Amino acid sequence: MPDTRITAIETRNSTGEKCAADFVYTIFIKATAEQVWNGLIERELTKSYWGHYNESDWKPGSRWEHVRSDGSGKIDIRGRIIEMTPPHKMVWSWGSDENADQPEKLSRVTYELVNLGPDTKLTVIHSELEPESAMNVDIRNGWPMVLSNLKSFLETGKTLAKKA
Repeated sequence: MPDTRITAIETRNSTGEKCAADFVYTIFIKATAEQVWNGLIERELTKSYWGHYNESDWKPGSRWEHVRSDGSGKIDIRGRIIEMTPPHKMVWSWGSDENADQPEKLSRVTYELVNLGPDTKLTVIHSELEPESAMNVDIRNGWPMVLSNLKSFLETGKTLAKKA
């Protein structure tokens, strides 16, 4: 079995900096784990519900970028793929474009997908955030809307009235 992990990517915790409490959010989606997985990584799907698309070759160690889908090409968030175990688990480093090369500014996002017959339990854990930072606040306010849009889009083909 191929190695799906890469450990050389440093994030905030590895620098010894204090970290905020993890943000953990679980949502149940009427879609298969493969459909949810694709909804997290496929360009056209992420554009449909997030207002951004995620760009990468999705291999451990590779760069990923969270690019605005308004045609500007602006990268708001980027990082590296830490672990990929399709369609059950993926881990990315996460930082604003201007800080993504500074380990003390990088947090970590873990997606865990559990098959529940034809449905999926998706848990997102965003850890190693800088306490009291704008990113910490934005994450805690943003993930619920993004994940609700993903759920709505996969179940109905439509997003909520306002995109995240």
